[in-house]
Amino acid sequence: MTDGAGLRVGELPDDLSAAEAGMWQAFRNGSVYDLRAGDTAADDPHGGHPWGPERTVRARIVCWLLLNGPPALDGRVASLKLAGVQIVDPLDLAGGTVEPYVEMKGCRFEKEILLPESRFTTLRLVDCAIPRLEAARLHTEGDLHLPRCRFHNGVRLTDAHIGTDLLLNQAVIYRDRRDNSLVGDGMTIGQDLQAEMMESHGELSLRGAKVGVSLSLRGSRLSNPYGRRALNAPQLTVERTMYMTPAGVGDPVLTSGRTPAHGTRVQRFECEGGIRLDDGRFGDAVDFEQARLTLRDDQEISLRRVQVPELRFLGRRPQRGRVVLNGARVVTLIDQATSWPGAGQLQMGGFQYEYLVPRGPFPLARRLQWVAAATPEYSPEPYERLATVLRNSGEDEEAREVLLAKQRHRRENLPIAAKLWGHVQDWTVAYGYRPGRAAIWMGVLWAVTSFAFAHADHPPLKSGEHPPWNPSIFALDLLLPLIDLGQAGYWQLRGGWQWLAAVVILLGWVLATTVAAGATRTLRRG
Repeated sequence: MTDGAGLRVGELPDDLSAAEAGMWQAFRNGSVYDLRAGDTAADDPHGGHPWGPERTVRARIVCWLLLNGPPALDGRVASLKLAGVQIVDPLDLAGGTVEPYVEMKGCRFEKEILLPESRFTTLRLVDCAIPRLEAARLHTEGDLHLPRCRFHNGVRLTDAHIGTDLLLNQAVIYRDRRDNSLVGDGMTIGQDLQAEMMESHGELSLRGAKVGVSLSLRGSRLSNPYGRRALNAPQLTVERTMYMTPAGVGDPVLTSGRTPAHGTRVQRFECEGGIRLDDGRFGDAVDFEQARLTLRDDQEISLRRVQVPELRFLGRRPQRGRVVLNGARVVTLIDQATSWPGAGQLQMGGFQYEYLVPRGPFPLARRLQWVAAATPEYSPEPYERLATVLRNSGEDEEAREVLLAKQRHRRENLPIAAKLWGHVQDWTVAYGYRPGRAAIWMGVLWAVTSFAFAHADHPPLKSGEHPPWNPSIFALDLLLPLIDLGQAGYWQLRGGWQWLAAVVILLGWVLATTVAAGATRTLRRG
């Protein structure tokens, strides 16, 4: 009986080295083939210590085992489990179907790994040194684990399908010739994408990727000094939460949402370069808690048209660049005053949110500065959205202050005459948003005009058909529109007194309308 390689069962190929022969037998036995020397420095796959032929196997023999290897020994399951092994030449499994379980720990690859359009059950490469991983349209039924690996020329997972989890925890990925670190455009992951404590040196691209549960970048450091974006993920879909939050650094590393014990050193998520999540869909939340965001003037944190139930914008304020929320739709916005950038660095056109949950002090004056920062050119929409949210939360007085601030901002863009009239409206009745002030002005005007009309010449229109003269009621009759107190229609004023009466009537209409509008809003809230 012979296998696909033309060998009898149990027979070794003639040209295998001692290291390859040992790997061949370990494959049939399903055991770990460990060539580590027991010296930490010598066994470091990322170090400069040379590994000799006693630890070296050819990539062709590895491919032979995985694609057309010998049968397992009786009672065993064939699998390739390597530790401390050096693989020379490119490992090319393109288009192949790999059925055995594959796990390599602390291995060193001389050339790139080529896996485009290949199929695996589960593939685990742990703490390996890999020049490049080329795995476009890779398909795994289970996990793809790449923790603590170092990729010197990038990773390509375009349109890959990962059945369960993709793990990149503590991986270090350097850029390729196009300045990309990891390209996962169109990738589909059945469960979690964990890239915690990862280092990315180049653009991390996840355009159109889909993650079945959560995407975690806890404690990771993304940097791309070669282009505009460190994370480029428009149209990303995450069924639950995307985390850009801290991780605890200890032994072991505390990741995946575990709360570090008191005294544990915490490593924050850091990003040097732009983040683009435009048109993303997130089932639970996008979390920026304690994130450090460093931008150049031409870079931005872009959340255009994002849809998410909860946005936790709780990172450190970027000193440069922009934060863009145009068209985003959020149910609950959790934020803090120290996280938002200043004037000209924030855009919120069409940004919709229903609830505000500030973390720490966030007085209304700071909230108005937040809106003003987003509208250096006047736009009423952010003010009206904030006022609506405050009113729906029962903060009616604060909602009126927001609408008053809207009118004041609008006034700054008006012609000089309209601007002067706006100042008069603001000083007298606060654009109608403080009706109590209008009532006070009406009372003052009544007192002043009552005193003035007490000295006015007031001949009656018809002799013997008039009530007794009462300057106070006469002034009140002029001030109150649509109400006849039986004074104004019986007396005739001349000259300056007639002009004064006309002014009083005009001011009465303005002030009474303001008071009525304020009362109407009060009754409507009741």
